[in-house]
Amino acid sequence: MKNLTHYVDNRNTWNGFFGTAPMTFPLTQSNVDDLASSLDANLSPENLHCDGEISQREAQQKYNYYGRVIQELERYCTKQGLTMPRVYEYY
Repeated sequence: MKNLTHYVDNRNTWNGFFGTAPMTFPLTQSNVDDLASSLDANLSPENLHCDGEISQREAQQKYNYYGRVIQELERYCTKQGLTMPRVYEYY
């Protein structure tokens, strides 16, 4: 769950700038929905490739990281009895 924890910590850092309450474990269904939506946005081609500013290799590394986060989130949802929303940008 290391990737999921890292992703949540990163989201909490960014959300702190906007005065949003941090996500804490155990996650709620609302947290899971928010994370899935954020992952979908992260995986959009323009975000994944930083509008063409990074190499294909760097974009692939980002894709792989987000994929690991999604897999860990899916396992977490299964264990906690939560519904895993579909992440449309993840193939």
